[in-house]
Amino acid sequence: MSRIKELFDRKQKRILNVYCTAGYPVLNSTLQVMKALQVSGADMIELGMPYSDPLADGPVIQQSSTVAIANGMTIKKLFEQLKDIRRDPPSGIGELPVILMGNMNPVLQYGFEEFCADAAAAGIDGLILPDLPMYEYENEYGAIIKKHGLDFIFLVTPETSDERILKLDSLTSGFLYAVSSSSTTGKEKDMEAVKNYLQRLQKLKLNNPVLVGFGIKDKLTFDAACSYSNGAIIGTAFIKALENKKTVEKTVKDFIDGILH
Repeated sequence: MSRIKELFDRKQKRILNVYCTAGYPVLNSTLQVMKALQVSGADMIELGMPYSDPLADGPVIQQSSTVAIANGMTIKKLFEQLKDIRRDPPSGIGELPVILMGNMNPVLQYGFEEFCADAAAAGIDGLILPDLPMYEYENEYGAIIKKHGLDFIFLVTPETSDERILKLDSLTSGFLYAVSSSSTTGKEKDMEAVKNYLQRLQKLKLNNPVLVGFGIKDKLTFDAACSYSNGAIIGTAFIKALENKKTVEKTVKDFIDGILH
C-alpha cells in the first residue's frame, strides 16, 4: 500500500498538504523545511520543483522558484537532498507522504524514466505534473510512472465536465486535486462558489479522495474546504510565511498551529 493511500485510510478528513518550493528560502533548507512540517503536524508535503516558466503558479510561488533557481536548485540537486528523507525523525521525515509537483519540460530534459526511477529511489510517493495531458499519460507516460510505484495526481477545475472528471478520477491514484477556481495560486476565492463546486464533486461519488488547492490560506478557508472534501493544500500563504526572519522551525510551527488549532 502506498504511503498516500495509507494516510487516507488512517485519516480520512482534514488532511493538510503543505506546498513548499525546493531550495527556498536557501538552497539547503529543503530538508529543514520538510522536517519542520513533519514535526509540526502536516499530513503530506507537496514539494515544488522550481521552473523558470511555471504553468499555474501565482507571483509568490513564482518568486520562490526564481530565488530557488538562483540558489542553484536543480532536479539532480533535489534528489541528492532527498536521499535521507525516509529515515526516522529527527534525521528524516519517516513515513510522511511526499509528492513532487512541477512542469514537464525540466522532467523531460532530465529524462522521464530516469526521473521516475530517481524519485522512487529517493522515497517520493507521487507526482503532480499539470501540463502532462491525459492522452499522453494514458498512451506513454502512465505506464512508466506505475512501473516505478509512483502515484499520479490529476487536477480538475470547476469548468471540468462531469464526464472528464470521472475519466481523470479513473486514471488518478492517491487523490484528486480539486483546483478551487480557474486561476493561478494565491488569488482570493469566492468560498460559496467553491462550496457548490465541491458539493458537485461529492455527488459524482469519485473513487479517489479529494484535496482542495488554490486560495486555501488560513484556518477559515481550510475548515471551509474540509467541510466538503478530505482536506486541502496550502502553498502561497506558507511560502509567504517563510519570508519572515524567525527560524524555519518556529515559522513552520506557528503557521501549522494557526491552521489546525
